Order: sequence, then C-alpha cells, then structure tokens
Amino acid sequence: TLLYTIKFERAMEEEDFEYEANIRNILAQSELKWIFVGGKGGVGKTSVSCSLAMQLAAHHESVLLISTDPAHNIADSFEQQFTRSPTPVKGVPHLHAMEVDSSPPEEGIEEIFADPSSEQHNFMKNLMKDVVGNLPGLDELIALVNIFKIVDTHKFEVVVFDTAPTGHTLRLLSIPRSIDKVLRQLIQMKSWVGGLVNTMSGSLGINAAVNMDQLDELLPVVERLNTELKDPDVTTFVCVCIPEFLSLYETERLIQKLTALDIDTHNVVVNQVVYPDRDKDGIACGLCGSRAKMQVKYLDQIQDLYEDFHVIKMPQMPCEVKGVPMLRKFGGFLVNPPDMESNSVHDLMKNL
Repeated sequence: TLLYTIKFERAMEEEDFEYEANIRNILAQSELKWIFVGGKGGVGKTSVSCSLAMQLAAHHESVLLISTDPAHNIADSFEQQFTRSPTPVKGVPHLHAMEVDSSPPEEGIEEIFADPSSEQHNFMKNLMKDVVGNLPGLDELIALVNIFKIVDTHKFEVVVFDTAPTGHTLRLLSIPRSIDKVLRQLIQMKSWVGGLVNTMSGSLGINAAVNMDQLDELLPVVERLNTELKDPDVTTFVCVCIPEFLSLYETERLIQKLTALDIDTHNVVVNQVVYPDRDKDGIACGLCGSRAKMQVKYLDQIQDLYEDFHVIKMPQMPCEVKGVPMLRKFGGFLVNPPDMESNSVHDLMKNL
C-alpha cells in the first residue's frame, strides 16, 4: 500500500496522468477520512459501499461504515443486525457499522434549552424550541454533529457513508453551508433572545431559561464540517450508476451539484454491466446480447463525459451480492477489474 501511495502521488504530479479504472486511488490517499457513496436508487450503492469499506479495513486499523439511507440495507448485505452505535462486522477485522437517521432524537434539540423541573415551564421552553427547532436543516445538522462525535470518540480513521438516493444526500451535504450563516446570526441575537425570553417568562411568572451557549458550541463543529467537506484530501464522493439513460442523467446532475458544493468527486462506479456468456459456437443469449448492445451507447457516453475520472466497470453478477464472502469477491473487482474479453462472470467467480 505504501509503495502504491508513493506511485500515486508521483503520477498525480504528471500532466499526462492516466486515470486507472479501479479504486486503488482511494486506498492510496492516506489522509482521506470521509467517503460518501451515492447515486440513483437501485444502482447498487450498498454493495459498493460495503465492499469498499471491507477493502479499506484491510489497509486501516479502524473503519466505520454508516448507513444514512432511511431504508437501511447494510444489515441485509452483511446478514447481521446493526444499531445506532458502532458494531463490529463479523468476519471483517477492523470494520464497524451503524445505522443512523437524518432526523435525530428529540434530545438533540432539547439540549439547546434548559431543563426546568416544573411542568409549568414547558410553555416557554416549547415556544423557543419551535423557533430554533424549525430552522431548515437543523435536524440533519445535529445528525451530522452526532456522527462527528462518534467518530472522534472511537477514533475511526476512515468513515464510509452508504447514502440515501441523490436528492436526500445532496440536501444532507448542503446543510452545513446553508445553516452556517443562520447560526452566526442567531448567535449575534443571543443576548436579545435571552432578554426577550426572560422578560416573557417573568411576566408569566415562570422560569424558562434558554441555554444559548449550546449554539456557540455548535458553530465550531459547523465550521469544521464545512472545512473538511471541501477538502479533497479529506473528503471524496464515489458516484455509482448503471449504464442506462436515467441513471446517467442523474449521475451528471449529482456531479454538477457536488462541484457547486466544492465536494471532491473523481470516481464513478458503473455497476451491472452485462457481459453475455457465449455457447461453444460463440453465440450469446438473446436477452443478454440485447442488453449489452443497449448498454454500449451509455458506456461510451460515460467514458467521454468522465475522461478525468476513475471509471470502474463492474459486471452484472450471476447471484446476489450479500454475505461477507460475496462482498469480498465483489470488492476484489473494484480493486482489480476483471478482463471480461477473455473471461465470463461465472469463470471469474470460480477463480476468486
């Protein structure tokens, strides 16, 4: 790994750098910490993220795989249950996994407010919670902050995100930037808001103190989120697609949005590429041949659009990609893409 890292860094300095069709560039980036895997629904994001996490675990002491998709699938892929806390993945040393929701528990917003002992104080507390708690994106922000805390506490070296479909993921990644300005304005208004609450609560004969210092503590975390998400040495996004029109269109939209957010992306995994098996006379199955012919047009477009990307073509597998042994084989294809001109998928499955 060290030798490949040195070669990778030297190659990047050359003007005629050739983008290899594999994920070794990710394994070679020693400072890389946040890896997001995303794309259109149904393209195989979970298979790619789980396999990528397993490959990273072979090169790092501690790797965390996080599912942010509301319909969590990593448990099905690893055939093991996961919770909101990092859980060791059975059969994969150095890898933990967890499932999180973009909407945090109610306690996340409750922490901003004091916790009075009397129930009559709830009116004022709920009023302020409605004001601050309804800020657009605050729930996603608190979810991200909680993830950062977990990663820092357990000292994970690399974190892989198995994300929700494109729209939800773009919203999640844009939250730190959009809420930064609002948060700064709230902090500037802190003394005014605190005075207003104290006046209103005094008039009502209750004591509903607001702990606005929590906002001060939140700002440095938001700044760190913004800084690390924009640093290509620390964060990257792996786009997953299939060679079909809708998936290609959404991938291009995703890459444009990521570029606008200053988030690095230089790997595209093209999944479910059909390589038809042929009989002894060299004749392919009619259905497989038709699909392969249809895919050629989109594969050519992908090659033209992303000539400055690492484009990894993954074959359509003959069986489900689930369970550690199968994910390990699938991950092997990400690192060393198979020669499909001289092999069939079934032959490769036997050899691995």
